[in-house]
Amino acid sequence: MADLQKWQDLIDIMDRLRGEGGCPWDREQNHRSLKKYLLEESYEVLDAIDAENDEALCDELGDVLLQIVFHSRIAQEQGRFCIDDVVDAVNAKMIRRHPHIFGQAHADNSEDVLTMWEQIKAEEKTSGSGEKRGLMKINANLPALMLAQKAQDKASRVGFDWPDISGPRAKLSEEIGELDAAVTPEEKEAELGDVLFSVVNLARFMDVDAEDALRRSVRKFIDRFDYIENMLTKQGKNWGELSLAQLDEIWEAAKEKGI
Repeated sequence: MADLQKWQDLIDIMDRLRGEGGCPWDREQNHRSLKKYLLEESYEVLDAIDAENDEALCDELGDVLLQIVFHSRIAQEQGRFCIDDVVDAVNAKMIRRHPHIFGQAHADNSEDVLTMWEQIKAEEKTSGSGEKRGLMKINANLPALMLAQKAQDKASRVGFDWPDISGPRAKLSEEIGELDAAVTPEEKEAELGDVLFSVVNLARFMDVDAEDALRRSVRKFIDRFDYIENMLTKQGKNWGELSLAQLDEIWEAAKEKGI
């Protein structure tokens, strides 16, 4: 059961930080200046999840919550909305977008739920505006891999998709061939983009999140690189003193250790 007093304590703390005699830094902030912090804190949450560190996850979720309260307080000062409005809106949204739980609709599986969710979202964004919102209205600020996978997911839900994994696999080979044939910088950039887009499509058919997959590979590369650097330090050597073949031996040793 939630402790409402702890929630109120957080609101009061933010009120004091932003109020007369509060913290100079907190009082200077606005929605735009806080954008990077919301993004950074969100990625800290992802790191804690990947590390399976509950203590860190709890702490980082608190930092994200603080950002939400911070933005809400700024909006409240301008007479636009407050944290209660934020909570009311998400409560109403969750009920509205789960008619199979709170209404009479029916969903047999997760795919049915996602399809229903997208339909309801489209109706919400069209309602009252008189403007038909296209299926591909997606937040362009998303990371590129995530943006690509979301666009492909949306296309798939209306039947615009390969029948099986052989389609995206063949397309990837085709795009790599076009990349090999690219000559100008513009052609190379365009064809490399097509290759990356095709890789994301292949990942989707394998039920793999492309953003997470690449993040894990980058993390693995960094860990192995750190291993090489630590080994060089222990040997009292610098990078330039070892050949590429010698460095590769240490790299392979890191792989054997499960790094």
